[in-house]
Amino acid sequence: MTRNGILCETVDKRVFLDPKNSHVNGINFVSHAHSDHLPSKNGGTILSSIETNEIANLRGFKMQNHIESLEDFSLIDSGHILGAKGLLFDDIFYTGDICTRKRGFLQAAQIPKCKILITECTFGLPEFVFPKLDEILKQVNELISELYSKGIPVILMGYQLGKAQTITQLFGHWGPLYLHDSVKEMNSLHQKFGVLLNDGISHSEAQKTGLLDKKPWIMVAPMLSEKNKFIQEMKSKYGAVTIGFSGWAQSSRFPFGRRTDYSFPMSDHCDFNELVEMVLKSDAEQVYTIHGFVEEFALHLQKLGIKAQPLVENSLDDFI
Repeated sequence: MTRNGILCETVDKRVFLDPKNSHVNGINFVSHAHSDHLPSKNGGTILSSIETNEIANLRGFKMQNHIESLEDFSLIDSGHILGAKGLLFDDIFYTGDICTRKRGFLQAAQIPKCKILITECTFGLPEFVFPKLDEILKQVNELISELYSKGIPVILMGYQLGKAQTITQLFGHWGPLYLHDSVKEMNSLHQKFGVLLNDGISHSEAQKTGLLDKKPWIMVAPMLSEKNKFIQEMKSKYGAVTIGFSGWAQSSRFPFGRRTDYSFPMSDHCDFNELVEMVLKSDAEQVYTIHGFVEEFALHLQKLGIKAQPLVENSLDDFI
């Protein structure tokens, strides 16, 4: 790992994996458009999916010198968000952020066979085992129905990119449907790429025209703090109840996963068991863990007889 990302070299190519700062003399692989994986500035050549490139552009970062493919490197669907990819090269598979669970329009990740696996382990602790999606759907729909019967409007909250679009598709049949302005903008881009999402009115337009006064209604919004002025206004003026969706809600040790009136453990990452299954399916001889509970997950894999270790700075440079 280099200071600004993971460096992988072949005979004639230098490829940096999810570098925070683009390298002028290299190829910079960007797995997806969440801010913690986007480079902070332009430079070099950007390798990513077209969806990632356009989402990044919408979020204010124009990735110049963009390419969608590279000889000897394969972009593999990682199932995380729209356009998210892992990278397969020289019997090495880098997952990026990954999810092997189907959620609405997002298909499960493809897991290629490899000798070396570099994987995230955001939820790499045994306590993070998520309920089935059908169970979450049942519970949330029952809760919305109960609140609607009392005339209470509902705000469904998740990350603006990824979770909010899944929420829109899974619960957009409730109406009237309103969308936080930032979510509506992101939803429109997803619709451009063929994702089927119910149309909703932007929250600013709904509020301006008095539609929010006619309760109940449902709104999809980013995951915002309860101290956020927008959330405070929705609660004080309209009596809205918030429902949050986050993998962190699975554990009582992480309160930031339960910043809403109700919380459900729905994630765009693998849970602990899925991470283990993904490693086993890859048949990797060596596993490197990054992003998350790296030491704990590597130790668990070692107990299963798998050669694994956290990826530390410069370690990749030693063998690739």
